[in-house]
Amino acid sequence: MLQNGYIQIYTGDGKGKTTASLGLALRALGHGWKVLMIQFTKGDNGANYYGEMMSASKFLPNFEVAQFGMDRVVYSHNVCIEDFKEARRGWQFAKESIQSRKYQLIILDEINICADLGMIKISEIKEALMNKPQELEIVLTGRRANPELIAMAHLVTEMKPIKHYFDTGVMARQGIEY
Repeated sequence: MLQNGYIQIYTGDGKGKTTASLGLALRALGHGWKVLMIQFTKGDNGANYYGEMMSASKFLPNFEVAQFGMDRVVYSHNVCIEDFKEARRGWQFAKESIQSRKYQLIILDEINICADLGMIKISEIKEALMNKPQELEIVLTGRRANPELIAMAHLVTEMKPIKHYFDTGVMARQGIEY
């Protein structure tokens, strides 16, 4: 296990932020770590729509995934009060999980979107990150990462789109995008 856990951010407009965090989770699981992924703004009404949900429940006993969101993608133009409630519920769960010392890696998937849309205050996220257990690695994903969070992170990767089949009308594909 780690003596010094760092804060990582995967952001940008390109595909691969959640996927990169899942790759890190797989690597950590291989070393016997307990990993928690908290998915903000993602929900599926219990249908296990996302592949990572199915994998965690079927094949990876040390990998937990918790979802806090509606069964749709959240954008600035379609946010409703229920999205805020789900984000707050997820954030409470995240704060408790961070302090629990139960996990070696926690992924806060799409938390950058929640911060950008004002669902979770930047000051609250900063406080939780500053007070995390020293050995805990935390990953934040999502577009539009806040500059204050970028400044306090140890690693920041920006995913930049060069070419994407979505631009030709190809929709999200099972097993690849979800």
